Formats: sequence, C-alpha cells, structure tokens
Amino acid sequence: MQNKYTNLKIVENPIVNQSLCTIRAKDTDTQGVRLAARKLTRILLYEATKNLPQTETEVKTPLTKFRTKTINPNIKIIISPILRAGLIFTDEAVDILPQATIRHIGMYRDEKTLKPVWYYNKVPMPVDNPNNYYVYITDPMLATGNSLKEAIRLYTEKGIPQKNICGVCMISSPQGIEAIFEEFPDITIIVAAVDSHLNEKGYIVPGMGDAGDRIFNT
Repeated sequence: MQNKYTNLKIVENPIVNQSLCTIRAKDTDTQGVRLAARKLTRILLYEATKNLPQTETEVKTPLTKFRTKTINPNIKIIISPILRAGLIFTDEAVDILPQATIRHIGMYRDEKTLKPVWYYNKVPMPVDNPNNYYVYITDPMLATGNSLKEAIRLYTEKGIPQKNICGVCMISSPQGIEAIFEEFPDITIIVAAVDSHLNEKGYIVPGMGDAGDRIFNT
C-alpha cells in the first residue's frame, strides 16, 4: 500500500515480517500465535512511544555523574486494550512502561451490522491537564475502524488532544485507516501491515482470521 497519510506509520523489518508470517499461517497453533504476536506488539509499542516527551536528569553511574534524558515523569501514560484481543499487548506494555495506567475497553462486533457493542468501560476518569496525557489504544486488527473510533472518542471527549492518542494494531485494512483519519485526522496509527481489503463479513483479507480466537484458542 502506498502510504498517503502523514500520521500512519507502517513498521517494516525482518522480525516484523517473520512474526506476521507466523500469525497469518492457519497451521500455527495458539502458542505459536501468542509468542509471535507478543514479539510483534513489543516492536509496535517501541515505535508508538517515540512521541513521549523527555526531560533531562542527572544520574550517577559507578564511575561518574552525567546528564541524560528520560521520559518526563510528570506526564500520564495510558494503555487502553480493546477487549479481548487487545489484551495481547498488555504484558509487553507493562514491561516497557511500568508507570502506565491500564484502562480496559470492552466491545464486540455485531456480526450483522459490523457495529461495536459495548460491554465494559474502564475509562470514566477525571482528566486534570489533558495535554499531559498520552494514550495508546491497542487492538490487533483494524478492520472497519468502528471499535477504534469509539475508543478514541472516549478520550477526545475528555479534552485529550488527538495528537496525543495513538492506535496500535498489527494488521489493518485500507478502509479502517481511512475511516479513522476521516474523523480523527490528527491521531497516529501504528501498524505492521496494511492488507488488501475487507470481505463481505468485515474480515481483513488476507489477514489472520479472528485474532481473539487464534490468540485465546476459542
């Protein structure tokens, strides 16, 4: 896919390609899918968090003192996995950003309308200084974009700037990306692959099938 969006980052390297190959293959078992997905999500999260502001600090090494950079301790970092498949990102996110807060969002897709149906929301939180919040919404598959749009709206309605919100997905459809940027042009989307299209049931082709079923063996 030719990338026409400034805020769309398609992460490409040999480890990403190998991981995608593993999770796409229909004969890969659940353990194999999980291991490859976790490897992939860590790479995507490293890319997504490049927008975090840093500050200078002084540290003492065993040899001397020197000034270096670290993530600004005054910002608020939120990881929001869309249940259930988005949970695959959580362990990696907590390892990378132990200071982050996890805010789960529960939605499932109505198979007839392809619209999201809410069943869980852990985002009703006070926001004191919206510009200090950095949000990463995780979902392996960005298909129609309907679930991600609903999740983004939870945070923009609290005043958090779109530029501070990032959708982190493994595989996307062109339709999903277009739907997100049409409504939220200033957010960032990080993906490992943009596939061909959606089929009549709203599944990404070639995709990996149902991500939740394959990750959780259901």
